[in-house]
Amino acid sequence: IDSFEKIIRHNFYYVDKTEMITELLHNWGEVNLFTRPRRFGKSLNMNMLQSFLEIGCDKSLFNGLKVSREKELCEEYMGKFPVISLTLKNVEGLNFESARKSLKNTLGMEAWRLSALAESSRLTEEEKNSYKALTVVDDHGDFKMSDATMEKALLILTVLLEKHYGKKAVLLIDEYDVPIAKANSHGYYNEMMDVIKGLMQALKDNPSLHFAVITGCLKIAKESIFTGTNNFVSDTITNSRLNEYFGFVQHEVDQLLLSADFTDKASAMKEWYDGYHFGTFDVYCPWDVMNYLLELQRNPPASPVSYWKNTSDNAIIRSFIDYAGSSITKKLETLMAGGSILQRVDENLTYDYLHSSEDNLWSLLYLTGYLTKAQTTIDTDELPPGMMELKIPNAEIKEIFETTVAVSYT
Repeated sequence: IDSFEKIIRHNFYYVDKTEMITELLHNWGEVNLFTRPRRFGKSLNMNMLQSFLEIGCDKSLFNGLKVSREKELCEEYMGKFPVISLTLKNVEGLNFESARKSLKNTLGMEAWRLSALAESSRLTEEEKNSYKALTVVDDHGDFKMSDATMEKALLILTVLLEKHYGKKAVLLIDEYDVPIAKANSHGYYNEMMDVIKGLMQALKDNPSLHFAVITGCLKIAKESIFTGTNNFVSDTITNSRLNEYFGFVQHEVDQLLLSADFTDKASAMKEWYDGYHFGTFDVYCPWDVMNYLLELQRNPPASPVSYWKNTSDNAIIRSFIDYAGSSITKKLETLMAGGSILQRVDENLTYDYLHSSEDNLWSLLYLTGYLTKAQTTIDTDELPPGMMELKIPNAEIKEIFETTVAVSYT
């Protein structure tokens, strides 16, 4: 469940990650980008931020949680901002036309959620009309905003929200790079890049924006999506600033197993779902941990299985093998035997250049969670700049490699 409010209201088990709010708000930039592999809690954390910051929020949702101890911070930030919350993880299409329609519908639905703007006494008729242009639908129920309006949608909303509430807006964009990845797969990469660049103009020299938080898998560099943004703060899996808030750390998993009365499954849980090293933290994949605990409640003798692979077709590995061919066979054999490899890693990748070098493909496997930094005795100061020791994190990912490699070579 990636709705913070639903988890709290229905008394579901929640691993308290609200200290992320404290850390972020004490050290925020105007644009804050978090890149993590899929299924590591990005969407839930974004929803938690919205629940904390948005005007009209239910402050009782945070009663007893760690952030509630920060009295001054809660007084300054909780429920004080108009929030635009946009998730792009479902924006896709087999061609540009269908993907563009999907994006317009996503933007239109968020504009609808901010319907107080339609009748605001603080907006001029012209400003209200600019809002209504975002929310007009056709006979099929699809939003029919013009392409120009679509690209200015976030900028328009921030300006109107500031005027209506008298407070600068907070912009939350979850999985910003999914439409770009889908576009690259289906052959309309350049068209989608132009659209996303247009949307991101809301981040640049926008006096109506308080700050923005953005998540994705990759930090896209060459296309300069974020060029010109002021006070840009990037937090990736090689950093250690906020890494304990994406995924579960050991003491959290220990408490989960104790609460669920499955402490006898600790070693199996660790072997299958632990092993990710983000910055200085050893991290479990939360998606797997919660799915396995759910299965154990239904069937206590259940053995661990791969839940993470079912969230994607693992085309990354197959395309990797297809591109690199026999040159990577030895490295793959070393990895699948439990060893590690030394490899150059670049976090500033672009989707259209992924297959331009073998280094880029190894970097992609690292950034998307198929490989992780090895925790060994090698002194990182002895490694050449950009080089990293990589390994397969756990039994689940090893199984994905084994099945995918077997299919690719048969």
